[in-house]
Amino acid sequence: MIEIIPAIDIIEGKCVRLSQGDYSQKKIYNEHPLEVAKQFEDYGITRLHMVDLDGAKSNRIINYKILEQVATHTQLIIDFGGGLKSDKDLEIAFNSGAHMITGGSIAVKNPDIFSSWILLYGANKIILGADVKDEKIAVSGWQESTSLSLFDFLQNYTAKGITKTICTDISKDGMMQGPSIELYKRMKQEFPQLYVIASGGVSNMQDIIDLQKAGIDAVITGKAIYEGAITLQELSRFILQ
Repeated sequence: MIEIIPAIDIIEGKCVRLSQGDYSQKKIYNEHPLEVAKQFEDYGITRLHMVDLDGAKSNRIINYKILEQVATHTQLIIDFGGGLKSDKDLEIAFNSGAHMITGGSIAVKNPDIFSSWILLYGANKIILGADVKDEKIAVSGWQESTSLSLFDFLQNYTAKGITKTICTDISKDGMMQGPSIELYKRMKQEFPQLYVIASGGVSNMQDIIDLQKAGIDAVITGKAIYEGAITLQELSRFILQ
């Protein structure tokens, strides 16, 4: 069974979504992320992907109080990302209730520090964020492209012990036009031991079913829930199958 992971993206303490990572295309869905998280939990969801978009822009953790609220008032298993650049940022994230952190830009720009986190915290606590455009890694809240190939990036970090990755196809994110299933299938073929979390483009329950049929381990969905294209009732029924 594919693991369902709803996303909560935070700007100025509010639950928002962007389209293709564009901060100018911001839509606020709820002023109180805790309300959203509690709703997810009420429908049997156990996991949450939380992104500090202010942090991603500022290169340091910003919205840790929101993380703390959600971690304190729900039982959700939270992975937290966005702007985690220093040992101190990680300490704050874990002390605020994150079960796991996701590092993307840091894994590209400062591989020594990211590799040290894998050793220090263990691969079950550190998720590799692999954000891609045309199969090349993008960083800094997707504002910056690199020439680094996704598959070389994964090869490098699986050799260093990484066991989980969130792969977002930026061209699909927030567009609700379907996920990059072929890309995820190739990732699973090349790295069968890697826990692949698909992100970006999920527009309906059929997309989730198709990802499951393709053997993908988990899926992050955000906008489709907030726009009502996927209901929490549907997700709940799917989880309970």
